[in-house]
Amino acid sequence: MLQRLVREPDFAVLARAVGEWYHYYQVAPDEKTTDFLCASALAFFHDGYRTSDDIATLLIGTHIGEVATRVNARSSSAVH
Repeated sequence: MLQRLVREPDFAVLARAVGEWYHYYQVAPDEKTTDFLCASALAFFHDGYRTSDDIATLLIGTHIGEVATRVNARSSSAVH
């Protein structure tokens, strides 16, 4: 399987984009949210977006606030 390589400088771009999301929504960083945002940022990167501004804009527009990062969270109303 062919893997798309991410170079060390690219990680800085992704980290800045995730940081901008936190700054924009004024949310304190936590591990679960960071994992979710990093995965999403990496997907945007693999889609061809290369700047932290582009990726941050996509993160901010796609995941509106902290609640949007909890898409797989359990709910008391879940039917099993």
